Amino acid sequence: MEAAVIITYRCNARCYMCNTWKYPTKPDEELPPEYLEKLPSLDFCNITGGEPFLRNDIENIINILEKKAKRIVISTNGFFTEKILHVMTRHRNIGVRISIEGLQAANDELRGIPNGFDRGLRTLLGLHRIGIKDIGFGITVSDRNARDMIELYQLAKAMNLEFATAAVHNSFYFHKHDNVISRQDKVIAHFEELIKELLKTGRVKNWFRAYFNYGLINYIRGKRRLLPCEAGTENVFITPSGEVVPCNGSDEPWIMGNLKEHNWVHIWHGEKAREIREKVKNCPKNCWMIGTAAPVMKKYIKVPVKWVIKNKLRSSMGREICHD
Repeated sequence: MEAAVIITYRCNARCYMCNTWKYPTKPDEELPPEYLEKLPSLDFCNITGGEPFLRNDIENIINILEKKAKRIVISTNGFFTEKILHVMTRHRNIGVRISIEGLQAANDELRGIPNGFDRGLRTLLGLHRIGIKDIGFGITVSDRNARDMIELYQLAKAMNLEFATAAVHNSFYFHKHDNVISRQDKVIAHFEELIKELLKTGRVKNWFRAYFNYGLINYIRGKRRLLPCEAGTENVFITPSGEVVPCNGSDEPWIMGNLKEHNWVHIWHGEKAREIREKVKNCPKNCWMIGTAAPVMKKYIKVPVKWVIKNKLRSSMGREICHD
């Protein structure tokens, strides 16, 4: 199972596509680290926010989750360079993804952080210098920054960093209901260009990233998910107050239970959890976010493998990706 642990809704950024910063948690409302001991063994854990490095006890959180998860990645805007490097020096086996929304002008405007691009890049370079292996950055794509996507990918490739993508979504988590991609054809064209570049590489991981980006095209077009959503079964989210929810894509949080009140077995196998899983089965939103897409890509691996083989061959012949 995979988990995303949202450790705070506090954030120093003012992103255009996310209003979480307008609804910050208070430090005394946030789940004390010891409650995370209740989590089961995890294949993967994403520590996220808000801005997770605003938690003064983030290292205590990491120490607990390192015992629970085979792999951990922290998502951050990278602004607090010194603190990030100070913490990561003692946790070199975990990963970091820094959110960058475009080249310098676009990033600083869309994230609302003066010098945010420079600080993020400085943090990436610092992480590389201290020997962190699993590092990279990612972009949340909209009409306003899609044209920078391929340049960011080329930057990541040149620096030997991982490159992640997302598209704007609306949900309780983002406190947004007006995110929309108006110029769909132009944005999709940029995704198609990225997919071609990913398929050209010799990295198997990039081929499956190409499939994930194809799923984003599918989402932008308003079509059904490429794979079933099994949020609340194959993955789970923990909110800053300790609520256990299946995903961060619903219009309101679908609460299965709270770590402050019950143990994991009670929450995961309880009647409320069964009710929530039925809601997930009937959810009409067709979200395609990495937290819920990655687990089912692994579970139904034959589907993306078939797509990869087909489109690797098409790519080698200079043909367009297949949208069947």
